[in-house]
Amino acid sequence: MAAKDKFHDSVKRGLEKEKWTVTHDPLKLEYAKNERVEIDLGAEKLLGAEKAGEKIAVEIKSFLNDSALSDFHTALGQFLNYRLVLEELDPERTLYLAVPLASYESFFQRELPKVSVKRHQVKIIVYNPVREEIVKWID
Repeated sequence: MAAKDKFHDSVKRGLEKEKWTVTHDPLKLEYAKNERVEIDLGAEKLLGAEKAGEKIAVEIKSFLNDSALSDFHTALGQFLNYRLVLEELDPERTLYLAVPLASYESFFQRELPKVSVKRHQVKIIVYNPVREEIVKWID
């Protein structure tokens, strides 16, 4: 089992505060023989009595290492691979990359991350790890 990110529980509680039900912790998928992935969280939110539930998967990152760019490279690679697997195995689930507010306000405002996020259509959840809340959803 993969190690949980430092802010895993903060994001989980933030989602729960927004009335998401965490259905998988982690969301485990087997893409091919001996190729398994574990996305940090799977959640769903009922949109209404007559509507089907909206499903998401969330890959949580802390960006606490010395190199935010290196963390971003790792996160982007994971995100792209996880999205590919979800498209094949669980296509109704939307993948989000969860990033802390401080990193979003600094690193993610730089040109390379902004262009990469746009080009690769990365959906982002910005979270406050101290207040354990979701600050912003970026589709």
